[in-house]
Amino acid sequence: MKTIIGPPNIISSNVRAFFTTKIFLNENERIDEVIAKELNILQDNIYLPVQKHTNKIHVLESGREPVIADAVVTAKKNIFIGVLVADCVPVLMHDRHKEVIAAVHAGWRGTAQMILKNTIKTMVKRYGSSIKDISIAIGPSIRRCSYEVGEDVVTEVHRATGEGDYYSKMGDRYYIDLSSANKIQALSSGIPEDNIWQSEKCTFCNPDDYYSYRYSGGSTGRQGGFIGMW
Repeated sequence: MKTIIGPPNIISSNVRAFFTTKIFLNENERIDEVIAKELNILQDNIYLPVQKHTNKIHVLESGREPVIADAVVTAKKNIFIGVLVADCVPVLMHDRHKEVIAAVHAGWRGTAQMILKNTIKTMVKRYGSSIKDISIAIGPSIRRCSYEVGEDVVTEVHRATGEGDYYSKMGDRYYIDLSSANKIQALSSGIPEDNIWQSEKCTFCNPDDYYSYRYSGGSTGRQGGFIGMW
């Protein structure tokens, strides 16, 4: 596993944030165990939700028991929150004024259900964040060059996102870029464009560095995005 330096727009003196390349596991080894060793922290200081491609957002306050959710928001310190992906979009967020962080897993279903926009709303409603103070980092994911989908997927994501240069049609084939769709949703929520960092990496096109469910043709490993405050 390697970490991508940055993203620079959400890192500060008391915030660490990063996206990883492939996370390699030995037999009977857990992902949070590997991350903890890599960061030299306690395993209990890493929180991963149980991801099910839902629109559920977990506000982490007391307790560390994993719950079904595809986004986590917290103001707790001394803990890394994260999401795991293998083509879907990992998104990290930070409000440095209210000291709130979030991690979001946005597949096409989550994008169609506006999980990123709703996580932004949760930061505003629950912690009083100002939209202009939220910085967002969008990590590596499968991009439009490699992500052929059905017309139904484009229709659902378009309904949530509106028009934009994130999908195309070639003959009877549709291609979509969920990374850019989520960026558009962030912009439409009022996030300033200067506050958004977007990785250019495509997981499908870089199989040596990233797991890709679509490239592997089925079950595969994971990489992730993590953020924590101290």
